[in-house]
Amino acid sequence: MTNPSLLILPGDGIGPEVMAEVRKIIDWYGAKRDLAFDVSEGLVGGASYDAHGTPLTDETMEQAQSVDAVLLGAVGGPKYDNLDFSVKPERGLLRLRKEMDLYANLRPAQCFDALADFSSLKKDVVAGLDIMIVRELTSGIYFGEPRGIFEEGNERVGINTQRYTESEIERVARSAFELARRRGNKVCSMEKANVMESGILWREVVQKVHDEEYPDVELSHMYADAGAMQLCRWPKQFDVIVTDNLFGDLLSDAAAMLTGSLGMLPSASLGAPMANGRPKALYEPVHGSAPDIAGQGKANPIACILSFAMALRYSFDMGDEADRLEKAVEKVLADGVRTADLLGEEGVTPVSTSEMGDAIVAALDASV
Repeated sequence: MTNPSLLILPGDGIGPEVMAEVRKIIDWYGAKRDLAFDVSEGLVGGASYDAHGTPLTDETMEQAQSVDAVLLGAVGGPKYDNLDFSVKPERGLLRLRKEMDLYANLRPAQCFDALADFSSLKKDVVAGLDIMIVRELTSGIYFGEPRGIFEEGNERVGINTQRYTESEIERVARSAFELARRRGNKVCSMEKANVMESGILWREVVQKVHDEEYPDVELSHMYADAGAMQLCRWPKQFDVIVTDNLFGDLLSDAAAMLTGSLGMLPSASLGAPMANGRPKALYEPVHGSAPDIAGQGKANPIACILSFAMALRYSFDMGDEADRLEKAVEKVLADGVRTADLLGEEGVTPVSTSEMGDAIVAALDASV
């Protein structure tokens, strides 16, 4: 039996720092749980541009297509702001998503009890929060044609086109329903069917997929603007939210801040199953490259570590081990161990990026 394969792309800014802590976790699983991974490493983003003149080489793209999962750190930084659009660091990430056809973006928003006071909302509103936003990632207004800035009469007009096919909606809806069956068995679909034809189609297709394939899952529909309001009013009413590319971008960022820090939030982008039955997958923390703190040991590695936990669950069918890692993170936070983004309380222990990784490894040791 071959080991599961993992391509690590640390990227730019704090990416290499947080990824180094994930490496500790991977090594721990090999040493203490006899779970070996075939790990390779490559360049993406600015790091790849500096070495090869492109944000993602064809060789790295081919490697990403061949492994069981890709784990990415972060891309970008002010150093690359003046590059041509076609070679900006972010183009490497977008190429990975597009060519791997990673159509379902999973963005969990989980508030650990120890961090409930860091949210901008009242503690009783967010304590124990655990929701999942499923965002369609490869279509919609970010990809639709026509698009561009055009001359019209004596002024310019900017055009973007919201476009969805039934099959694109169907597959992301199935992803949401399948996830809900493993969680609280509830899906809320969000669109703007009151003013957008694409929203009408979205609602009709999601309802059809539900009725024909997932009648056991509770389904509700909500306009996306009302959904944003409800996320701020009482987010714990939701389990899985499924929505399009644009609304998913906005709603997941709003939900992210309910948890207190971007440094805590992982994500997964999943595609169609490969020959081995596992979905093509890319895992990455939600935070950016944070060049202002890069190299200073201030970055919080938890989002990247929790992204690896998502890989354990969704790519490697190791749900128990994912639970173990998430509980280790929860234990460390409950013990008051904090990186710079989570300081502000009395009685906490400030730690560096590396020390946070060490603390999580120690908590894993205590779990066996």
